[in-house]
Amino acid sequence: MSPNGQAQGDRLIVDAARAGDASALSELYTLYFPRVYRYILARTGNTYDAEDLAEEVFMRVLEAIERFQWREAPFSAWLFRIAHNAVISQRRKETARGRSSQLSEGLAVNSQGPDELVENRLALSDIREAAEKLPEAQRQVIALRFAAGLSVAETARTMGKGEGNVKVIQHKAIVKLREMMGQARPARVYESETAR
Repeated sequence: MSPNGQAQGDRLIVDAARAGDASALSELYTLYFPRVYRYILARTGNTYDAEDLAEEVFMRVLEAIERFQWREAPFSAWLFRIAHNAVISQRRKETARGRSSQLSEGLAVNSQGPDELVENRLALSDIREAAEKLPEAQRQVIALRFAAGLSVAETARTMGKGEGNVKVIQHKAIVKLREMMGQARPARVYESETAR
């Protein structure tokens, strides 16, 4: 489906949901929950927090959908702004309680066997650790683009930035992650080889 066709389909569903159509609300949940969940998981690194926050986001959407107004940005920009605010709020609560999020051991990773599973978890942990060192805008672009699967245009609208700006931020984030991962990898390889 073309981006225009997708936007028109979304608009019909959102307008029906705004009018109180329960099946349209259910369809929005089905369409967007996986993307919101992946975005939140990328930001928190914890499957339990991601599930809770994604559900909280959709409760907020349910409460506010009647007040949603079409503007320049698509519905997804409004939805991911709510998700972003939920993550920020969660981080503030955790900071106040002195809790830090850790990458969950329950994170599903497709692998062939135990060795690959361990290696994938180590790689995910390294990436998550490196991403936490990125500036906020770079972390948000990476989470929206790769975890939530938003397009550059959707990411730009969600963040209130231009598409060119998002591309630059994404490029800088990827370069920085590659640099950080390049520095972290040799130490891990060396440690694993000396442990044998």
